[in-house]
Amino acid sequence: MHRSDHSPTRTLVLWVPDWPVLAAAQAHGVPADAPIALRYRGMVHACSSAARAEGVRRGLRIREAQARCTSLQVFDHDPALEARLFEPAITRLEASTPGVQVLRPGVCAIRARGVSRYYGGEQAAGLALAGQLAELVPTASAGVADGPFAAEHAARQAGAGRVLVIPPGDSAEFLAPLPVSVLGVPELTGLLQRLGIRTIGAFADLDALDVAERFGAEGLRLHGIASGSDGRRVQPRVPPEEFETTIAFEPAVERIDQAAFAFREPAERFIAQLTAARLVCTALRIELETDDGGGSEREWLHPRTFSPAEVVDRLRWQLQGGSTGSGLLSGLVHVRVTPVSVDSIGNHERALFGDVSDERVHHALSRVQSMLGHEAVLTATIGGGRHLSERAVLVPWGERATVPRNPAQPWPGSLPDPQPSLVFPSPLPVAVFDERGGEVSVDARGALSAPPHRLTTTTGGTRRIESWAGPWPLEERWWDAAAARREYRFQLVDSTGAAWLLVLDQHGWQIEARYD
Repeated sequence: MHRSDHSPTRTLVLWVPDWPVLAAAQAHGVPADAPIALRYRGMVHACSSAARAEGVRRGLRIREAQARCTSLQVFDHDPALEARLFEPAITRLEASTPGVQVLRPGVCAIRARGVSRYYGGEQAAGLALAGQLAELVPTASAGVADGPFAAEHAARQAGAGRVLVIPPGDSAEFLAPLPVSVLGVPELTGLLQRLGIRTIGAFADLDALDVAERFGAEGLRLHGIASGSDGRRVQPRVPPEEFETTIAFEPAVERIDQAAFAFREPAERFIAQLTAARLVCTALRIELETDDGGGSEREWLHPRTFSPAEVVDRLRWQLQGGSTGSGLLSGLVHVRVTPVSVDSIGNHERALFGDVSDERVHHALSRVQSMLGHEAVLTATIGGGRHLSERAVLVPWGERATVPRNPAQPWPGSLPDPQPSLVFPSPLPVAVFDERGGEVSVDARGALSAPPHRLTTTTGGTRRIESWAGPWPLEERWWDAAAARREYRFQLVDSTGAAWLLVLDQHGWQIEARYD
């Protein structure tokens, strides 16, 4: 009988317990057996066995976790770090076993059929592959079952350095006692628990048509996994082709122009290799090594794609950061360029119409950069903050904006939309008077001394105030007398129809911005 295309694939999963914690401990130089917790959105994302012994659990608030374990060391959850540190383990597996799929950092899957034939059985294959990781991650365990889901949970139950093999057709029985929360879909599992369905087996016992009608396609997919019919296939990753370009100087180069001239041919070869693979480079890394053992490393971004000349420009700009005029502080002996981000060349083909002006702008700005330096052309982006002057962030043309304050975070007291169209670099001092000629002030309770009636500038110009709104108080660092800041904002329209944003603080009245 032929096997159905939807029948589960025998899968071998290698699992490293607490890999996010192990990666953080390795990166921060902390013993792996220390009480450690990883923070994500103020909650415990993962924790070490030592932390769990003190009562720390995933999902706790960090403060509560620290109250339970006073010696707890807290680090931020960093998926990129976890993936980078897990790469050597995957590389070692791929050297002897092709077809490895990384499910997530710390967990990988392999089709069991080939490796079991090679090693003489599924048990032997699991022991052999876990043994290959012993030097890097000695706690790795292996599980073999029908489909990746059951195989992963078999690996979790196997124990460090061991293998648990679930016979073909027994995955549903193996999964039945597990709680529905292991399905990893909080919305669905929460609803199932409220309906009294608390185990994988109870969920699998439901009629598939009822599940499809009540929970849709996603619920039906999870029902199949719970029933032991995990139809997902192992999708091996394809190791990326290396496109790096290097050049060595013997003797060492002492001048920037010499290094840039010598690197023209390698830069052309670098771009030609990518083009031959139907790829373009949108970000690259340049590593420099000098004859005194020093050097530098930097990633460069591009608003579109790099050309050979632009690769040379980035090398020159990086060299200028450690130079005196046209000379280098130390002789340059080695340059290495590696693509950090590539994309299909088809996504960057020039359109037939409509992009000529954009190309001209791009080439003009790039030309100015090549003549005056990387920092000569800046573009603006919006960051977070309570004050308008804090929200403008300038970055060099082509670089990805690094916003020090996340604009998506809540900023109590910040100005709501619509935002002013013109923000003055330095607020303009003015005076605001009431109808009797007295200067308008605000008391400690935020109450106005009188309605604003007239606006006067330092040059003597006077305008009548037609309408106004406010005050809106903004108070920062009230607990620190030296850094405390309190101000009141007003919006007003003068007799000429101009709309202004005014601020009243300890320095007096100031115009901060103008609305169009």
